[in-house]
Amino acid sequence: MATEYDLVILGGGTGGYVAAIRASQLGLKTAVVEKSKLGGTCLHKGCIPSKALLRSAEVYAMTKKAEEYGVETSGVNLNFLRVQDRKQSIVNQLYTGVQQLMKKGKIDVYEGIGRILGPSIFSPMPGTISVEMNNGEENEMLIPKNVIVATGSRPRSLQGLEIDGNVVLSSDEALELTELPKSILIVGGGVIGIEWASMLSDFGVEVTVLEYSDRILPTEDKEIAKEMNKLMTTKGITIVTSAKVLPETVSKDNNGISVKADQNGEMKEFTAEKMLVSVGRLPNVEGIGLENTDIQLEKGYIHTNDFYQTKESHIYAIGDVIGGLQLAHVASHEGIIAVEHIAGKEPMPMDETLIPKCIYSSPEIASVGYTEDEAKEKGFKVKVGKFPFKAIGKALVYGETDGFVKLVADSESDDLLGVHMIGPHVTDMISEAGLAKVLDATPWEISHTIHPHPTLSEAIGEAALAVYGKAIHL
Repeated sequence: MATEYDLVILGGGTGGYVAAIRASQLGLKTAVVEKSKLGGTCLHKGCIPSKALLRSAEVYAMTKKAEEYGVETSGVNLNFLRVQDRKQSIVNQLYTGVQQLMKKGKIDVYEGIGRILGPSIFSPMPGTISVEMNNGEENEMLIPKNVIVATGSRPRSLQGLEIDGNVVLSSDEALELTELPKSILIVGGGVIGIEWASMLSDFGVEVTVLEYSDRILPTEDKEIAKEMNKLMTTKGITIVTSAKVLPETVSKDNNGISVKADQNGEMKEFTAEKMLVSVGRLPNVEGIGLENTDIQLEKGYIHTNDFYQTKESHIYAIGDVIGGLQLAHVASHEGIIAVEHIAGKEPMPMDETLIPKCIYSSPEIASVGYTEDEAKEKGFKVKVGKFPFKAIGKALVYGETDGFVKLVADSESDDLLGVHMIGPHVTDMISEAGLAKVLDATPWEISHTIHPHPTLSEAIGEAALAVYGKAIHL
């Protein structure tokens, strides 16, 4: 059976389903093809389940410090199965919500694998979608005027460190653990690796992070990464940088796994009960029919223009499958831009310097715009303002005084170039900085925004004043 649509979206993850909702709002007859569950990686294997586990780890760690707050407790125990049950109930609730949103928008959802066909009896152009249905029924043929590819990504492994789901894990398998290991090696000190290191350490696991670069979090501001390294080391996490893991040295036995790493020419061996490989993600471009089109790949990712059109102008691509910042909120915004472009609404291209980035470790990290080094590399003469959370009353109330807020500005124009934070609840505070960037604000304007007292956000206002050497409480 063949059905015509204005738009068919391959992939019902965060980018895909948000694009579908926007298309429905604009009056486009829309269908989503999803091989697993609506919500995709973010809802089922990424953002949401990992943050649920992080919250449980945070509560557990806080409970062990309860006496500092005058709360006497005894017999504090971790029931990890209950932790997993809570995580799954949150995922299930949100999954039901996404399904209801599809029904509300009258968006057809096909459960199966969608593949793009070349020119055929259905259309003289590539783009007809053949859906191999999960229920085993005959393939559905969808004939869209436009297509959005939103097939996402999957964890990357290293040759010789293939994921076995038992001892060597990706984040997918780690999320489904039924019991915690006593120790773990985390290969990769990027965003995902550091979140897992923080979480597992708070759960009481002995954690070692092996990072190939000369510092953890190589895409963050250097001062932020240095502070996180210090704080994680204080928590008892072992961080080894400039460590080239040698997969050929891996050895597994009943006690776990061992591997050697070359650290600046010195060979070191590391052992643990399990290993988490966290070295990035690969785009899902295989098996979706791209070979039947003129769509071009660059370094494995689908190449698009600023409005997410591929070389086939009626086929768009968004999210992790096109590379760039692989973040759920980026995919959502790309989806909205693509749909509005399809509908002739002339949207503005997305400016990457306006995208907030968050790390949900303990403490948290959040940033938007250029790092200090990036700004200098682009030729700006920069001035910087910093303010520590230890001088903020609300941080003392929370008992979380580590970290600081850092503003980077252009010393000639006074324009705000970047904001970087490490500390309590900074992922909830970064949107103020994001709005400041959108409005092309200056630190002076931020400093004249009245921040209520006592709040953590006062650190932003003080850091803005510090750009001019006028911080009040420092």
